[in-house]
Amino acid sequence: MLDREGFRPNVGIILLNHQNEVWWGKRVREHSWQFPQGGIKHGETPEQAMYRELEEEVGLRAEHVKIIGRTRDWLRYEVPDHFIKREVRGHYRGQKQIWFLLRMMGRDCDVNLRISEHPEFDAWRWHDYWVPMDMVIEFKRDVYTRALQELSRFLNRSTPAARRPSRERVPQKSVPTPSEASSVTESDSE
Repeated sequence: MLDREGFRPNVGIILLNHQNEVWWGKRVREHSWQFPQGGIKHGETPEQAMYRELEEEVGLRAEHVKIIGRTRDWLRYEVPDHFIKREVRGHYRGQKQIWFLLRMMGRDCDVNLRISEHPEFDAWRWHDYWVPMDMVIEFKRDVYTRALQELSRFLNRSTPAARRPSRERVPQKSVPTPSEASSVTESDSE
C-alpha cells in the first residue's frame, strides 16, 4: 500500500525504560541497530499497527507499555534504489512514518525476540536517548534525528508512576540535547 507519492505508511517505535534510555535492536545477521518499525496494513490505524509491530518484533503487548507521545505528522525517508526490489522501482520511494514514544511498564524479561517465525532482531540493549547516528543506516539518520527531537518534548512530562524494583538506587538520567550528544566521544558511546 503506497501513497500517491510512492511512500509506504509505516510506524516507528521509541521505547523508553525508567532511566529514559531507549530500546535498541540489532538486525538479524547484520551489524546495524535500529528502533522497531513496520508497515501499516490496510484498515489499521497507526496505533493498531504500532501495537502489532511491537508484539511481532519485540514480543511486548499493550499491557507492557504506556504511550507517552507521537509525532504530529508523517516523517519521510527515501530508500536508495539499490535497496529497492526491481519490480517496484519507479513506484516505491520510501517510508512515511508516525513515530510513537512508549514507556516500558513491563520488565526486561518480557522482551521476546523469538515470538515471530521471522525475527527482525537477534539482540537488544538499552542505550542513551540520543543514540549515535553512525550506527543507523545512512538513509534513516535524518528521520531518526527528527523523531528523537520531536518526541524529546515528552520526556519531562513522562515521569513514571511506579519505578521498577532495583537493589540499587539509580537516579533518573537527564537527556542531553542533540548538540551535547554529538560531542560524546566514540569510547563514551560504547
